[in-house]
Amino acid sequence: MYHPYFRGKQYELITIREMASILGIAGFRPIIEPVREDLIGLEKALHAVVHAGGKAIVIVNPHHGDLSGAGEPLTELLKHNFLDTPGISAGILLKQNMTLEEVLAQYKEHAPHSPVLIHAGFGEAKALTEELGKPKKNHTHIFFEDFCGKLYQRHFSGANRILLRDGFKRMRNKDYDRLEPFSDLHATFEEEGMNGFGDFLIVGDEYSEEGGPAYAIAIHLTFIDPDQDNLMQIYHFKSQRTDTPKDPAGKFAEALAVMMKTLDGPNSKVLETDAVKEFRALHEQAHFPGLGYVKKLSMSHHIETMADYFKKAI
Repeated sequence: MYHPYFRGKQYELITIREMASILGIAGFRPIIEPVREDLIGLEKALHAVVHAGGKAIVIVNPHHGDLSGAGEPLTELLKHNFLDTPGISAGILLKQNMTLEEVLAQYKEHAPHSPVLIHAGFGEAKALTEELGKPKKNHTHIFFEDFCGKLYQRHFSGANRILLRDGFKRMRNKDYDRLEPFSDLHATFEEEGMNGFGDFLIVGDEYSEEGGPAYAIAIHLTFIDPDQDNLMQIYHFKSQRTDTPKDPAGKFAEALAVMMKTLDGPNSKVLETDAVKEFRALHEQAHFPGLGYVKKLSMSHHIETMADYFKKAI
């Protein structure tokens, strides 16, 4: 059903590890594109998923980060640590510059790891289906919406098809509007002819190594609006000061105060998740845990919100 897409930075992997139980119970299947050469955090996250009875997809040929063009360590990790673990699948990223032969070679190499094809610019859909045979329900194909139109997607009809949509419009923190639509795909994926959907949480698909001082701090919080046909929207709670990189702790306090005012208002539709409760505790303690930790809480809240939505939909 829901396939949240993570780039394997420290706090993304910590989020998966800490949310493994919720992910497993909800039947959510995270996609992980490892971007760090050190695989200890990835291995811990995968063991947490397995322990919780969940499933995950590990991209073995990442496009971004330290392992771009050198995915052998990931292949070895799956082979030696997760070969007999049916919940962990090898994801093969089908990029624009890949040939059909390269795709087939990757598919064959990772056949013991229930390979999942993730379409992200590859153009030879017809030739690929001719080589792999008629799509079946136990075959999973995941489509980056920006790269895969309906004509491309229909070559894989009959398979388990997942549509990835980026609902997060990334920009400078000070430029965000307070509130904007995020996505309706959680409510409409079946109308799209899909068996499931995914997004890039509150991080977005655009990749960066991140760095440099933050002139403004923004806390991103999603919610599902029952008064808008269950549209998912996103708040951007911003600090008041935006003209200097100084005092990130003070700016976080400013953004957090704006959040509390909204959450405590009479018309708040934000789910009171464990992550929100932790934001409340940080406000009471006047504590700044660091921007990575703040992002982790926002991602956790997003997953909890999705889990609550589908629990109620059953």
